[in-house]
Amino acid sequence: MDIAEQVRTLLATKFGVDPHAVTPEAPLRTLGVDSLALEELRLHIEDRLDVDLEDVQLTPRDTVGQLLAAVCAVHMAHA
Repeated sequence: MDIAEQVRTLLATKFGVDPHAVTPEAPLRTLGVDSLALEELRLHIEDRLDVDLEDVQLTPRDTVGQLLAAVCAVHMAHA
């Protein structure tokens, strides 16, 4: 399962987001991800992918694509 699929799965299972709504251009806030949920999502991603996203600056206004780009960049840097 690639990173995008894992994030989509986390959004669906942990936050009740419709997996079909998780598109690269979708702002996180339109998926119901507020700042608190974003921090929780960050922790789930860190645990699942064994990455450290502490230095990644994201807000609910960012898109799923921006989130994925940040996660991929950190993941590749540690690979």
